[in-house]
Amino acid sequence: MTKSEPAKPVKIVETVLRDGHQSLAATRMRTSDMIPMLEQLDNIGYHALECWGGATFDSCLRFLGEDPWERLRTIKKYCPKTPLQMLLRGQNVLGYNHYSDDVVYEFVHRAVDNGMGILRIFDALNDVRNLESSIRATKKAGGHVQGAIVYTISPYHTVEMFTKVAKDLVDMGADSICLKDMAGLLAPYTAYEIIKSFKANFSVPVDVHTHYTSGMGSMSYLKAIEAGADIVDCALSPFALGTSQPATEALVAALEGQPRDTGIDKEKLFPIADHFRGVKKSLAADFKLDTAIDIDTKVLTFQIPGGMLSNMLNQLKQQGHADKYQALLEEMPRVRADAGYPPLVTPTSQIVGATAAFNVICGRYKVVSKEIRDLARGAYGRTPAPIGEAMKKAIANMPVITHRPADDIPPQMESLTKALAEKGYPNASKEDVLSYALFPEVALKFFNGKRAA
Repeated sequence: MTKSEPAKPVKIVETVLRDGHQSLAATRMRTSDMIPMLEQLDNIGYHALECWGGATFDSCLRFLGEDPWERLRTIKKYCPKTPLQMLLRGQNVLGYNHYSDDVVYEFVHRAVDNGMGILRIFDALNDVRNLESSIRATKKAGGHVQGAIVYTISPYHTVEMFTKVAKDLVDMGADSICLKDMAGLLAPYTAYEIIKSFKANFSVPVDVHTHYTSGMGSMSYLKAIEAGADIVDCALSPFALGTSQPATEALVAALEGQPRDTGIDKEKLFPIADHFRGVKKSLAADFKLDTAIDIDTKVLTFQIPGGMLSNMLNQLKQQGHADKYQALLEEMPRVRADAGYPPLVTPTSQIVGATAAFNVICGRYKVVSKEIRDLARGAYGRTPAPIGEAMKKAIANMPVITHRPADDIPPQMESLTKALAEKGYPNASKEDVLSYALFPEVALKFFNGKRAA
């Protein structure tokens, strides 16, 4: 078998334009940092370029003074051959709350019309009801639906459970499935078991996404590939490892001459990586970032994403409670169990983390936020496991939601358009209305600074 004729090449989603810099450089990469390499990236032969969604939308508006919709159009202009991919939080779109179905519908259609090809859609609780609208909208808009299952560890998260969620997504119309490990918890042999189960139960392509936080990422990819994974997510080396993905060049080299050879010429990756190595240095200097993020195997014990650990420590220091850090680490798993073992991904990670902090500072459940009550009573969706007794007490006499939460949200596009007109933008595009819907204060500040007549 020759390199030019691989039996079944592994496909690669390149994440340097989104998750790579979101993980290592606080999502501060500018469109101008990307443009010099976009045509070369388009010629590599990637399965897709992940370049939008996640925290990039917020960061463009809030920190970079950029229109995220214009970024999408620009990348597509330079990359006409390679599908663009984004991360969408289901009914949360790219925000932190559920939005009405008409907002979800409009956002998806605007994304596809502006150049998006593959929408990776997930829900923080793996509640597939929260993905119904976005999947339906993507299919109608002509985009590719990649249904994502959030991976985590608990007594309730089993191979069988993950497979059931994946099958439900396929039945709902997913064109491919992603096992999404946002915290770097996925162990190699577990990856093998899950992917084997996926491949035995449905025929759509399977993508595996992990972070290097625990140091197991590359090993997990190799075992997933052995089990039949079709696609893996990698980042070019300057924005790889740490809390980011395994390195693209290393994965390509590891498979050279093997039956799953990617077919990508690693020599063509080196000059692109050199460019982004310089970008990383400039971002660190311009935004005063520490981009040297180490592997942190504590994630395997506490199951807390690495960036979240550092944020919580900083918050405790600011409040004069740095001495309670160890107690906070020990409290996090207890709160997570009380709350029905939600995966720790936006927004559940912030909700569980804040509650654990309140508990160690003020006493267990002496302060109970609206957000943790809403999580416990089903306002975000169905939790993976039943909530504990402490949470039952916290939501005593509050209505429990057993239906799809978005069913309670009336249409919002018309009222949002009217509200933005009243703020001085009567002729706002649908894209601007959606920016305002997701981040009203931040979007208005951007509009006033960049577009005021």
